[in-house]
Amino acid sequence: MGKLKKDIARTYRTCVGSKAKCIISTMLAPGVRTMIVFRFGQWIDRQNIIIKIFLAPLYFLLNQRAKWKFGIQIPKSAQIGESFYIGHFGGINIAADAIIGKNVNISQQVTIGESGQGDKAGAPIIGDGVFIGAGAKVIGKIKVGNNVKIGANAVIYKDIPDNAVVVSYPGYKIISYEGNYRNQII
Repeated sequence: MGKLKKDIARTYRTCVGSKAKCIISTMLAPGVRTMIVFRFGQWIDRQNIIIKIFLAPLYFLLNQRAKWKFGIQIPKSAQIGESFYIGHFGGINIAADAIIGKNVNISQQVTIGESGQGDKAGAPIIGDGVFIGAGAKVIGKIKVGNNVKIGANAVIYKDIPDNAVVVSYPGYKIISYEGNYRNQII
C-alpha cells in the first residue's frame, strides 16, 4: 500500500485550503478514487485463490464504475509507479501493457495506448517525472525518457529522450532538452 499512500499524498499536496477541506477534496478526487481501485486490483492479484475468488467481482464492479463515472480506464495489469497523479478526469485510457514510472502527471483525454502493427507493436514505456498534457496520445512500443513534458494534443509515436519538452507541430517537435524540473518530487 506504499504506492497508494504516495498517490494520495501527491494529490493532497496540490490542494489549497484548510486541512479538512484538503482531505475531503483529495478523497473525492476522481483520480485518487480510480487509483484506489487500480491498486486494490493489483493487491488482489497477489493474494491466494480464495481471496481472489471473493474479491475479484468487487474489483470488477469498482473498475467498471470508475470507467463509467469518471471516464478513466486503467487495467490492473498496467505497471504504474508511485506518486501517479491524474490532474483532471475524463477520457483517460491506459493500455494493459503500459509501463509508467513514478511521479508522472497526466491530464484529461490522454491515451497511453498500444499499436498493433510493425516493429512499434505494443505499449509505451514512460519514464519518471513525466508530464502528459491534455489530449496527448502516446502510442506504440516506444520509450519516453525521464523528466519529459508532453504538451497538449501532441501525438507521440517515436522515442523521446530524457529532459525533452515536446509540442504538437503536427505530430510533435522537441523544442527543448531542459525538461520538466518542476515535477521532481521525492
